[in-house]
Amino acid sequence: MHGSIITLLKRYVQTQYDHSTWVKLMELSGLDTVVFDHKTVYPDEHMYALVGHAAEMTGIPAGELHEKFGEYLVPDLMYMYQKMVKPEWKTLDMIEHTEQTMHKQVRLEHTQNMPPVLNVTRLGANELVIDYVSPRRMGGLAVGIVRGLATYFDESDLIDVQPTTSEDGERVRIHVRRSSL
Repeated sequence: MHGSIITLLKRYVQTQYDHSTWVKLMELSGLDTVVFDHKTVYPDEHMYALVGHAAEMTGIPAGELHEKFGEYLVPDLMYMYQKMVKPEWKTLDMIEHTEQTMHKQVRLEHTQNMPPVLNVTRLGANELVIDYVSPRRMGGLAVGIVRGLATYFDESDLIDVQPTTSEDGERVRIHVRRSSL
């Protein structure tokens, strides 16, 4: 898992809860001696442990926590990749172009970076299907990012996001539809 995602997870926990919650998560995960930086790639198990213990502490299922975190990530992701985003893009356009823009760049920056593969099929001007493929099994994060994009582009009241398969699988299908104005 890329360090930038883990450092954003730290900030998410600190803003949604507090710093002591983050410290407790690090201790429970056996990571209390690890100092995460945004440029290093860490074992995926670190993220699994942190989210798993967060689920235990909060009583919120891990998939739901992934979704909430995904929504939270969007403004930072959009800031990091703003130069790749065309001004006319909205939610569906952003999703459609993520694989060939942002994910391509992430893979080029460091060979250990492995963002999920997003096979996007545009079904029409207001509808698409995402086939998320990743051994990380974090489809909930993808669902949250889609919802976060809708909020970012001020379309949250127009965008319907429906996972049509289990969000914790290696392959997750997500149906996204924008209602007409």
